[in-house]
Amino acid sequence: MASKRNVEDEILDAARTCVEAFGVRRTTLTDVARRAGVSRPTVYRRWPDVTALVADLLTRELRRILIAEEVETGGDDAEESVRSGLVRHATGVARAMLDHPLVGRIVDTEPELLATYTFHRLGSSHKAALELVEPAIADGQSDGSIRDGDPAVLAHLFMVTVQNTVTSHRLFAEVLDTDGLVAELSVLLDGYLRP
Repeated sequence: MASKRNVEDEILDAARTCVEAFGVRRTTLTDVARRAGVSRPTVYRRWPDVTALVADLLTRELRRILIAEEVETGGDDAEESVRSGLVRHATGVARAMLDHPLVGRIVDTEPELLATYTFHRLGSSHKAALELVEPAIADGQSDGSIRDGDPAVLAHLFMVTVQNTVTSHRLFAEVLDTDGLVAELSVLLDGYLRP
């Protein structure tokens, strides 16, 4: 018998496939259950609707990006300042989000799904990002590479800047490609944190 965690991952994987192929509006919990090879009640017990399922899916995908970027960028240069490492990590996360098919599908075709997390409250993926960024900012203040200020305030603005750049990337399409956008984001973040 598969563990609860494996079943949840199978359901989330199935949801990702459905949303990438059809969009959120045309995906049903029945479609997801069928693709995951589980019963409808198995899906409905955990998620009341597709919106809740997609929210958990986005959280999982964004946490995976945060972890992957943290591992990929960690410890490359012992001489690198905390600020430089943090900016490099954040721009790596931004690039991964810009390249992610699920994030791209939602931002391009159903951005209203992100409205709550853009305008009203922090989601669990925001909180996961802040758990990484806020202590790094405090460390950067200790090593002198990041300016003074409340680490929580700096972390929030830093994170929201990355998020808004990713979700608004189409506004830059006429003047910047992805590489250019990520490079400009790096300059912006570095300048914000620099003492």
